Amino acid sequence: MSVPPLALNPLLDIDALAKHFAQHRRLQIVDFLAPETALAWHMHLRARTDWIQVLNSTERVIELDRAGQAALTDDQRAALENAIHASARHGFQYRYETIRVPDDAGQRVQSGDPLAAFAAWLSQGEARDALRRITGNTAIAFADAQATAYSPGDFLTGHDDQVAGKHRHAAYVLGLTPTWRAEWGGLLLFHGDGANSIEGFAPTLGTLNLFAVPQMHSVSQVSKAAAYRRYSITGWLRGGTA
Repeated sequence: MSVPPLALNPLLDIDALAKHFAQHRRLQIVDFLAPETALAWHMHLRARTDWIQVLNSTERVIELDRAGQAALTDDQRAALENAIHASARHGFQYRYETIRVPDDAGQRVQSGDPLAAFAAWLSQGEARDALRRITGNTAIAFADAQATAYSPGDFLTGHDDQVAGKHRHAAYVLGLTPTWRAEWGGLLLFHGDGANSIEGFAPTLGTLNLFAVPQMHSVSQVSKAAAYRRYSITGWLRGGTA
């Protein structure tokens, strides 16, 4: 399925957004994409079948395509579920589905994937200029990207996104689910200094959640009551070269 050409919302007040970001180190940019464009992206992601489930076992990353997931026996699936939750009680743990985009600009052009085109758009021109102004960081050179889909039971525990050598200046999450209720989970949560200091952003359609790195955050587990998968495009605004 094709998606409309990407364009920054001309009504965004970049100066006001920059002021808010400077004060809070995070913000939500409502209607970063026009609603009809965001909805087309939702339909595109929903129709794709090349999703890879990713989860971690301490430092090891486990990847399962749709065929690999279907091949699991009930006992294997139950054992994996138990192991995931046991690890999440005490350490860093995640499970969700992803479609990755290469960092290399040449590979993005050659791929023909709309997701690669999205990453390229965010890495140049008016979109990158706007993000530099909002974050106050002219060292941002490009954006990396991946599509993510969180099904019921999926989650991402607390971490701060800081990785040596990656030059991550800010992180972003573009919400691409038309309807979402806060009680369904899948909230982007920011962890304050105290145990009771939590701020949450819902995955609103076409809204870009943007936050400085490092910053402790997580994605709350999606409830079995959720009527839909939680779709988004996520990544980091990075320095250096792609």
